[in-house]
Amino acid sequence: MPHIRASYGWYSTASIPGSLQTIMRGSLLLKLSGRGKIGLAVGADAVVLSAAVALSYLLRIGDLRDFGRSGLWLIPLMALAGPICLWSSGLYREVTRYVGPVFAIRVLKGCGLASVVLLAASFVIWRGEGVPRTMPAIYFLLTSMLVGGLRLGARWLLLGRPIYTRDQRVAIFGAGAAGVGLHAALTHGRSHEIVAYFDDNPSMVGRRIRGVPVLDPANLEDTVQDQQIRTVLLALPSASRQRRRDIVDRLTALQVRVLTVPTLGEIADGSARVDQLRPVAIEELLGRTPVEPDPDLMHRLVTGRSVLVTGAGGSIGSELCRKVLANQPDRLVVLDASEHNLYTIDLELRERMARQGSTARLEAVLGSVTDAVLMEQVCRTHRIQTIYHAAAYKHVPIVERNESAGVDTNVFGTLVAAEVAQRCGVQDFILISTDKAVRPTSVMGASKRLAEMVLQSLQRRAGNRTVMSMVRFGNVLGSSGSVIPLFREQIQRGGPVTVTDPRMVRYFMTIPEAADLVLQAGAMATGGEVFLLDMGEPVRIEQLARNMIRLAGRSVRDADHPDGDVEICFTGVRPGEKLYEELLIDGAAAATSHPSIRLGSEPFLAWDALEPQLQRLRAAVDQRDEHAIRHLLTDLIRKGGAAIDLTDPVAPDRA
Repeated sequence: MPHIRASYGWYSTASIPGSLQTIMRGSLLLKLSGRGKIGLAVGADAVVLSAAVALSYLLRIGDLRDFGRSGLWLIPLMALAGPICLWSSGLYREVTRYVGPVFAIRVLKGCGLASVVLLAASFVIWRGEGVPRTMPAIYFLLTSMLVGGLRLGARWLLLGRPIYTRDQRVAIFGAGAAGVGLHAALTHGRSHEIVAYFDDNPSMVGRRIRGVPVLDPANLEDTVQDQQIRTVLLALPSASRQRRRDIVDRLTALQVRVLTVPTLGEIADGSARVDQLRPVAIEELLGRTPVEPDPDLMHRLVTGRSVLVTGAGGSIGSELCRKVLANQPDRLVVLDASEHNLYTIDLELRERMARQGSTARLEAVLGSVTDAVLMEQVCRTHRIQTIYHAAAYKHVPIVERNESAGVDTNVFGTLVAAEVAQRCGVQDFILISTDKAVRPTSVMGASKRLAEMVLQSLQRRAGNRTVMSMVRFGNVLGSSGSVIPLFREQIQRGGPVTVTDPRMVRYFMTIPEAADLVLQAGAMATGGEVFLLDMGEPVRIEQLARNMIRLAGRSVRDADHPDGDVEICFTGVRPGEKLYEELLIDGAAAATSHPSIRLGSEPFLAWDALEPQLQRLRAAVDQRDEHAIRHLLTDLIRKGGAAIDLTDPVAPDRA
């Protein structure tokens, strides 16, 4: 048979001698059960260990004429005792095809024990008559080579010589522990031919690992082309986001497939192994390198407190719940209007608590933030001290077609929650806001800016003891409705990938980082602040789509490349969308003690002026009067000192 099919690939048997090929054609080794293979190994070891007695004597003396007088009985003794020694060393528990350093230790240990038995037998039973004293040492060296060689031969026989295709020629970027561990895993599986390493450490360049050269990344392009490398494996779990982005950009430009090992965090928490390769996620390359969170700020409003998270089943709300739980609250109350979302986050949090041994009390509440009776009942029953208000409708095109629902939840849900917080003595109230609140061109953006104004006004109202603040940031990667899951699905279908406009630009941040910064920003508040999160560099959406197509191992189909795999189509800007997002109304922000958090100073209406206008807006929402809603929103935002345009879906080009 020309090839053997195993779980790890196809391997050639062309170089195996004819007699062994005959055995393999009969599938003797491959068909044996686990016990059968152990029995075969024991029998082979018995022959080797007994024959090695005479061979050791021959190597020491030079002939066997005097061996029979005192050494003949050592042969059957070692045939019996030798395999027992190997068994006690654990050698028979090792899988032959995966031999490694532990295997060598077990061989040496077993053969050492067998040599001790030989020494004891020759000196205790026969008092060493006729047996050279150096013979056990020779026996140890000889049996170690024979027993080890027997298994290496069996491994070669089982696996054969691998035949790699061009698509299996890979390089590893990173010659550290992760890269070497990955190499070892791939060597056992024989699924890829490792032809080169690349490493940024100059001291590693020019050296070899398992016979594979370590090369300078400066020669990356030439090496990939000369060696016909089709895949590069990133073994850089601790590299910065910027460094990974630079490497991936160079590789995708060469039409090379890029896979990566898990991050250090994934490996440390046991959720992934170093050999679990996966495609590079675009989320790993966007935004700036996160700043380590400040533990004091993370704990300040959470540890030992009773905390309420509204919109707890959403993308940001659920991550806030995870972060809050990790910082040891006394009680965590999760509230959501979606039964499915509430069930999902409640189940996940309870599983986390069981794993971590958390003593926090968890309560799940099904309901809307617009229900004042429910909100007050929750705050008083659970003695809430901190509220993270993430409940909102956030999808611009949907809110554009459902203005009443959007304003009801985003504006009046915030008003209800904030007033309840004041009445119930909640100490801190943090609103999750959005960059779309700046110079809004959509009902969603306008409703979020008005929600900010509500909090700013309530903060200054007489008698208020609750510290209210807002945290404003841009798009979060992987959230519901995010462009990245949509692009990924379109690429998997073969395209086209739909982009609204080639000029469209957005800021991106990961959900965990956004949640970390929300907790830290809220802890810095003294009342009425609008905190702005550093979103890094803006990303052009068309370029994002191109990068995602290349990371998926496909090419872009356009006028210059008509034979590409996936086409990008431009669909036009949707109602309410901006081409460019901003985080500030006036363009100026003050620094804070955290390098990733800045402080904005936004104008607003006093409560006496704002309240009557809110009553009129409330009436328009109740009557589903969309014209009046848009008119009142526009009037309120302008009086609050910000520009707004709910008729033109595209904001002015400020690039």
